[in-house]
Amino acid sequence: MELTPDLQEKKQFLIEGLKRTYKGHYDAIQPLPYIKDRLYCVDKVFVEGGVEVCLAPEPTPGTRGSWDRLDSYKSIYTDYRFKSKRRIIQGEPGYGKSTLTLQLAYDWCNDVSDSPMNNVEILILLRLRQLGRVKSLYRAIKSFLLFHEPRVSKHELEKIIHSCSSVHIILDGYDEYPGRDSNDNDDVHKIIKMELFADFDVSLTTRYLPGCLRKETKRAKLTGFDDKARNEYIRKAVVSNNDEAVAEIKQRLYENSILADLCQVPLIFVMFAHMAHDQRDLMKFNSVTQFFKHMIRRFYDHLKQKFKDNRSNKLYLHEMEHHELDKIAFEGLNKENQQLSWIKTRFRQRVGPELYDQYISIGILVEEDEVSDDSTGDNVLFTRMVRFYHKLFCEWYAAHHLVTLVKNAHNLSDRLRFLDPFDLQYLFRFACGLDPIAGKKLINHLKGLPGGDKFAILCILEQTGDVTDIMDSVKELCSRAVNIGRDDSALLQRSTTQLLEIASKNNIPISCVYLWHCFPRVDESGLNLILESGLSLSILSSLQKLWIYDRNRRLTNEEWAAILSYSSQCTSSKELEFGHPNDFGFGEGYILPENIPVTSIPSSLKSRNVKVWNHIGIDNYHRLNLQTGQWQACDKRGNLPGEKGFDEWTYKMSLSKSK
Repeated sequence: MELTPDLQEKKQFLIEGLKRTYKGHYDAIQPLPYIKDRLYCVDKVFVEGGVEVCLAPEPTPGTRGSWDRLDSYKSIYTDYRFKSKRRIIQGEPGYGKSTLTLQLAYDWCNDVSDSPMNNVEILILLRLRQLGRVKSLYRAIKSFLLFHEPRVSKHELEKIIHSCSSVHIILDGYDEYPGRDSNDNDDVHKIIKMELFADFDVSLTTRYLPGCLRKETKRAKLTGFDDKARNEYIRKAVVSNNDEAVAEIKQRLYENSILADLCQVPLIFVMFAHMAHDQRDLMKFNSVTQFFKHMIRRFYDHLKQKFKDNRSNKLYLHEMEHHELDKIAFEGLNKENQQLSWIKTRFRQRVGPELYDQYISIGILVEEDEVSDDSTGDNVLFTRMVRFYHKLFCEWYAAHHLVTLVKNAHNLSDRLRFLDPFDLQYLFRFACGLDPIAGKKLINHLKGLPGGDKFAILCILEQTGDVTDIMDSVKELCSRAVNIGRDDSALLQRSTTQLLEIASKNNIPISCVYLWHCFPRVDESGLNLILESGLSLSILSSLQKLWIYDRNRRLTNEEWAAILSYSSQCTSSKELEFGHPNDFGFGEGYILPENIPVTSIPSSLKSRNVKVWNHIGIDNYHRLNLQTGQWQACDKRGNLPGEKGFDEWTYKMSLSKSK
């Protein structure tokens, strides 16, 4: 549709108005919320973390599907495998979804030549949490992006957008959208279902997938900061190219073993990096609870430095007593549909004006406008809302109330029915770290949930005090297979490896460690198994079985020898298994060398007669003869004739397959 000269002019007003709004957003990045005079442009602090693209969706619930790593966030829009009009960008809290959208807005506003936004005529970026009950996209654009531009009406806006050859819509934070997963036929859901703007490119950021996705929607996932990204951020946003300062911050990070992996989460790493640079006496942390407690203390310390009277003592009292804030945070999370923002006047009344003003000054709380439910037609009204700086802060304060509730509750399942541990992992971890009595009850509660054992690992490691306090839990968890999967976060992987190391050091038998798609290799020392995530698994003297599965990966002779060497040093090991039979009976997994040099087989494996075997195909199982280096048929459990549990039928099937 060709525009009239008048609308052509208004199109320029529209573009200039959008750019003015976006600049106000991307020029106000605040790495440390309590230092309000230190603002950055997003381009000065944005660092690319890991990005994966889904090539094939999960065949069944709970499985991973097929994912591949991308070189850059730009590939989300340029990789031919990701060609689509609808894109979902997933990521856990703190993984930089909103920061990525601001970088895309910066690229568009500044005509960055190699950006996928370079040839986009109009970019529309909306924060879904602000939309309230606004059902019309045009109304949302006018209310939030063009509130300072009276020369373009909502009606003209619609005509201009439909005349453009290239429009890209970014909807940020579906998981915080007040109308998420509802049956309302609003524009947001119409867009997701491609019932509206089917020819426009749309990107949606979210923690979880909407239930109304079309099958042609492509998915990407932000996987956080690796060591390279952390180095880049330190240089770019903290110390410039001061090599000595970079090394000092990294040293402080590696001294805090639990944070070395927590800092895969960009939000946490950014705060840690700035704090490590500003504080010469930064303490060591054994848990994320300790780190958050220290961080909140720094928020208050910064404000105390501004006061030289008795207000400093009052601030300390307020720092320790925040019961009403805890209760509000918990009430918001303990709902079927979580509440993450509140009307300012009501919130301020509940916590008290003095405390409220302090929370705002410190940076724990943030104010912003949302469209009011009282709005009608073109008469858009706004309500001043308040939210926590980040959902992690909401979980921190809610955890304090959870501790009180758990200690006094008789039926936890009923009281916590709306709290999903896998959605609110930090809430549970903080609570376990804050109070050992409540932590023990929560851990027992988690163990009763499907898949809860794995999450309980995180909470066990948040417990303060002597390791002996958690030995019973460690023994119970290690009595069955401990899984480490590629789909697990680096944090969960590290917590799991810490659990295993605690068990090994205390001579607790580890029945089995199952590495699923972790692409393990052995480091040069031969003392650590390095996972695909970069995390390491040290030699576990009490490990009885190591089971490795990586679909159709071919092991080199060197890799094979290294894994055999690692297994031999796990002095309690009885079994080393590769591959896995799937639901249809197909054995899939490593493709191992046909002939194994006897010299590469450690003598300790031979002396202990460790069972080394592999799934090769349908009813095709082979076991390594440690004396000759030759493979020979075995049954589906790796047993040979005469051994306990031998299955003659599957052995004969395997024997026939090997001929």
